[in-house]
Amino acid sequence: MKCLWLRALISIVSYLSVSAWAAETKVAVAANFTETAKEIAAAFSRETGHVSVLSFGSTGKLYAQIANGAPFEVFLAADDARPAKAEEAGLAVKGSRFTYAKGKIVLYSTDTSLIDADGKVLGQPEKFNKLAIANPKTAPYGAAAVATMNAMGVYDLISGKLVQGDSIAQTYQFVATKNAELGFVALSQVVDQDGGSRWIVPENLYHPIRQDAVLLSNAADSEAAKAFMQFLKSDIARNIIESYGYGLE
Repeated sequence: MKCLWLRALISIVSYLSVSAWAAETKVAVAANFTETAKEIAAAFSRETGHVSVLSFGSTGKLYAQIANGAPFEVFLAADDARPAKAEEAGLAVKGSRFTYAKGKIVLYSTDTSLIDADGKVLGQPEKFNKLAIANPKTAPYGAAAVATMNAMGVYDLISGKLVQGDSIAQTYQFVATKNAELGFVALSQVVDQDGGSRWIVPENLYHPIRQDAVLLSNAADSEAAKAFMQFLKSDIARNIIESYGYGLE
């Protein structure tokens, strides 16, 4: 009987200890990393007791919000330029930045026969009416799409057929709902989907998409924010990231 009471007491003390130290951190997440971040956040909560509140959007728009005082504590960008810019502007803790994932783009269609193995359909504009890309000014995956088309010498040929999403998430929706026959999306968005047709774009056709994380200045003393940054480097998080088709350093 005493053993049962002792075990119960230990459980209660352990629960209260975790609850006392558990905290919340606000994380700004690039849209391409949406599903991956949700899975990481769940694992982070299980492992640490902390809660991460995620907000999604294009990297450019998230950076603008941070620059205008949005109360985010961690920034998971879809490039390495804006986290570096945040450091330079005093918006982020210097030395906290690191690459958490390397993104890949894919030309995708719900039509099973539209996209060939080499993406040659891009040079055959008569085969489609609309091609979706993310806004290249605010979304790194959109910039990678434009770079790919330029490298293939087809941009001028098909630029009149482009429709832009505010983020890579909206771009994917254009294709998924068939408002565009095909589009450049993140590999992570379709990695576990069957059906359709796709061409994984060779990485030599666009500038590497190095996705950096950075701790924002207003979270310099936040244990939950620092714990989240550290958790991104854990084997648990890295395995999740890799399972969504991202590269790792």
